[in-house]
Formats: sequence, C-alpha cells, structure tokens
Amino acid sequence: MKIAVIQLGYDDQESPAARTERAAGLVAAQQAADLVILPELWAPTGFGYAAWASNAEPLDGPWAATMRDAAIAAGCTLHAGSFVERLQECGPEGKALANTSVVFGADGELLGVYRKIHLFGFSAGEPELMEPGPEIVLVDIDAVANTPGGDQVTAGLSTCYDLRFPELYREQIGHGATMFLVPAAWPSPRVEHWRLLGRARAVENQSFVVQCNTAGQHAGTAMGGHSQVVSPSGVVLGELAHADEGVLTVEVDLSEVAAYREAFPVLADRRI
Repeated sequence: MKIAVIQLGYDDQESPAARTERAAGLVAAQQAADLVILPELWAPTGFGYAAWASNAEPLDGPWAATMRDAAIAAGCTLHAGSFVERLQECGPEGKALANTSVVFGADGELLGVYRKIHLFGFSAGEPELMEPGPEIVLVDIDAVANTPGGDQVTAGLSTCYDLRFPELYREQIGHGATMFLVPAAWPSPRVEHWRLLGRARAVENQSFVVQCNTAGQHAGTAMGGHSQVVSPSGVVLGELAHADEGVLTVEVDLSEVAAYREAFPVLADRRI
C-alpha cells in the first residue's frame, strides 16, 4: 500500500478558506498513492480556540465537500484530517462542537466519521468547547495496485492526544485493526513524546501506525512536525525529520502484520 502523509505547514496569516484550497491541491497531486492523510484541525488551526466556533461547519459543509472532491481528483482514499464540526444538536455534555475526522473513498463515498474521544487542554480549549466522541471507529481502506500482502486494510481512527491512551488502540485491534491513522496538531516542546508513543502503539499492538502532524506556528504555538510511518515491529519506515511542510511517501507490505504476529505471538498472551 502506498501512503502519502501531508505534513501541512502554515501560520495564522493564511485564511482557513485559502488553506483548504491549497491542501486540496496537495491531495489531488498524490495520484500514485492508495491512502493520503492530512493533520488535525489544519483549517481552523489546532490552537486557535477563539475562532473555532466561527469556523465550525456541519458534516456536509463546504470543507467536507472540498475534501471529497480532492479524494476523487487523486483517485485514492483520503483521511482528510479533522475539522471543527458544528453538531446538529448538543451532546450529553451540552456542547455543540466536535473535533471530527472524516475519511473519503476514491469515489467520494464517506467511509468513516470519528469524533475525538480524548480532548486535550486540561479543562480549557477542547474540553471546554468540544463534545467528546462516543465510540471507536474503524474503516476498510482499499489498496489499488501492486500491493504486497493484500488489497485492503482495516484502520483504526484516532486523533493527536488519543495517542497517549493505549487502551483505545487495544480496543481497536480487538475489532480487527491492523493499522492506526493518527492526524495531529502536536506542539514542538513535546515532539519526542509524539515520536515515542507512535512507536509504542505500533510495537504493543503489532500494527502499522501512520502519524501526520502539522508544521509551522498556530496561535503562537510552534508545531512539532516529525510525521512518521511505523511498522508492526516498531521500525520507522519513513519520517519527516523536521517541522517544515512536506510530503512523506511510504510503501508498506500489508502482509507484515500477520507475519509478525505469527512469528512473535505476544497478543495471544494477554490476560486483561
């Protein structure tokens, strides 16, 4: 499977609308890929809390429509990262916004919608303004051509801060996940955690981990970059070892999960 990880870089001077059009162009250019992934909250910015409500859109709004068209133009599955969704009605905590990821198929079909479960901010930012997601979400992703190890993979969806909660990923492999897709707006001061936790989630679950971070500076916060793709044995198959905009392209052998789990069957020894 050919994966293109778009580490989008930007600052607060670029408007969300202009950034959306630019990102769509970057996606459309990845026509050799089976899967393309963008970061978390790249249009409204991950730390621009004050503008989240004004930039929020419904699930069928213009942002999602632009991303759907980009997936069709590229002819691939697109994990469009996440956006600030304006919910049709407030959730159990009384909030009307969510940090929502969407995945589109090559034909524009909406394959998956994931609302971030673990909200970062310690009672400010996300926890104050957003409704946490209620459930885990997995999607089946097609590998189009010349793919070692099969023509489809089951991927678990999570977002940024979720990466710190290993029980989520254990639950996902229990539902058949062999790959985790993790868009993020992970800041520079903790970027080593980002790199380490991605490898840990791969090793402990014997699954591929695809991590897509933002670059640049949002609302005064420097972003960490260092997007990476990690193998089921913890080997980093590719990394953007910087915090600048770039596209990481990695080809993975989907058969590696089953082979490694058979050769080192640690998951069979779980007791909890």
